[in-house]
Amino acid sequence: MEVLNSKIFGEHLSSTPLLVFHGLFGMLDNWGSFGKELGGLLPVHLIDLRNHGRSFHSESMSHDDLADDIAHYMSHYGFEKAHVLGHSLGGKAVMQFAIKYPEKVEKLIVVDISPKAYPPHHQGIIKALETVDFDTVKSRGEVEEVLSQYIPEKSTIQFLAKNLYWDDNKKLNWRFNLKTLSEKYNEFVSNAIKYGVFEGETLFISGEKSNYILPQDVLGIKQQFPKAKIVIVKNAAHWVQADNPVDFSRIVKEFLGLD
Repeated sequence: MEVLNSKIFGEHLSSTPLLVFHGLFGMLDNWGSFGKELGGLLPVHLIDLRNHGRSFHSESMSHDDLADDIAHYMSHYGFEKAHVLGHSLGGKAVMQFAIKYPEKVEKLIVVDISPKAYPPHHQGIIKALETVDFDTVKSRGEVEEVLSQYIPEKSTIQFLAKNLYWDDNKKLNWRFNLKTLSEKYNEFVSNAIKYGVFEGETLFISGEKSNYILPQDVLGIKQQFPKAKIVIVKNAAHWVQADNPVDFSRIVKEFLGLD
């Protein structure tokens, strides 16, 4: 079994490590400044999920797969316990991991996602990504031009374009595995995480301007994560850590006892 790709900060520190997982179509680089900042206080592992970034590609993409990948990563590095933080799809991964492997989790942090099933809502983005013809586009600008015909938000286009790279054939390509992410989309977005209860300390961080965690979701969260605290970050939408990095870091540090 392959080990997920990661970038490690504060490796020399001896405290419990923090493992950080990005969202759909993201990569560990999205969390670079956060990793550097907290890496001064504890070991921080920024990790690419399977089918993302520089991690391995697979035809399988269930919540169980993602949870097992985390367990395998920990055993590879010899960690008995870790703090785990996940944003969006990464949040689903760490929730499933905490329920399946509770003995491996010190503290759980879930960013702007709840355990529930979500209706499909990335069809426009997937359509845009599939429209890019890498046999004809010759620059990042041309790729962004294609995406802009389907995606109105410049910030989303820039976020996706971070995944572009020049492959061995000297052609642009996506780092993520678009085929699997498109085919298995309903499996990991439109499915709730499996029922189970994690009794450990848990923090849910929600963006004030985001609709991913709604007031009516709180009951479901508390059923599976009875010790969950839910904190709302002001002036932040779904990408909480990018929209309000100061408050986000402060909240995480407080929860982990690093302040």
